[in-house]
Amino acid sequence: MSDRIERFKFDGEKSERLDKYLVMCLPEFSRARLQGLIEDGFVLVNGVPAKKSGQGIEAGMEVEVRVPPPVPGRLAGEDIPLDIIFENEDLIVVNKPAGMVVHPAAGHASGTLVNAVLGYDPDMEGIGGEERPGLVHRLDKETSGLIVLAKNERAHNWLQDQFRLRKVEKTYLTLVDGKPPTPSGRVEASIGRDPSQRKKMAIVSAGKGREAVSEYKTLESFKNHTLIEFHPLTGRTHQIRLHCQFLGCPIVGDMVYGKRTPTAGIKRHFLHAYRLKIILPNEKTPRLFEADLPEELKTVLEEVKRYE
Repeated sequence: MSDRIERFKFDGEKSERLDKYLVMCLPEFSRARLQGLIEDGFVLVNGVPAKKSGQGIEAGMEVEVRVPPPVPGRLAGEDIPLDIIFENEDLIVVNKPAGMVVHPAAGHASGTLVNAVLGYDPDMEGIGGEERPGLVHRLDKETSGLIVLAKNERAHNWLQDQFRLRKVEKTYLTLVDGKPPTPSGRVEASIGRDPSQRKKMAIVSAGKGREAVSEYKTLESFKNHTLIEFHPLTGRTHQIRLHCQFLGCPIVGDMVYGKRTPTAGIKRHFLHAYRLKIILPNEKTPRLFEADLPEELKTVLEEVKRYE
């Protein structure tokens, strides 16, 4: 696969930043991706490599952009079944099972969602300019449910903006131990690294972490448990798990932020991303995707209803 070459002639009346101009010329690429191409010497201004992203360009200047094909990485596609909820030319929406890691990392070199996606569509390798092709958000290993992946640069840029601007509505179902202080409410509790255990996250003071906001409402109350619908308005690592802990009602089966011994017959935490509302590229009306509770969580919920 050869490099893609794009050439433009700036005809603006006023000087413009190079990276800002290229975003208008190549809207399928994110500004960060274009800045990376500039820094790596793939952008010429009047035949000379651009010095920096903020370089000014004047009327009449010619800009050439060379976009190299994705560099084959060490990620290997694997023949792993995918539960695809929706697919078009821009993206796929997958119902991820519990136990599947989203992308390769230390200790998880294979069997991930990314490996499965590359096995399904090898052309997705390199989308987004990193080793996590197509990913715009994530789910914990033991969290099941909906996750969306981009199939091209334009869609990746669009979806990233949707999540960054908080235009995506995500809804989770969780069964917790005990009850929240109110049947419904809003949690505003910043999240950062646990100062005593660096592999964990924790609720921290606002100045030491990142803003994290969630809304919730009770769906069903039982003697010892509560079924809650959570709407995270931000996307911090372990956000819902930590916010449940903060409310005094940790998620059933969460042995990191909750009780070490599950209070129901479950081998993972009871958290499922069951609804995703998002505007797709080239569309104006939001789409709503849903994934029903997996059978093992349905069984746990039925047992709680029966005995409580």
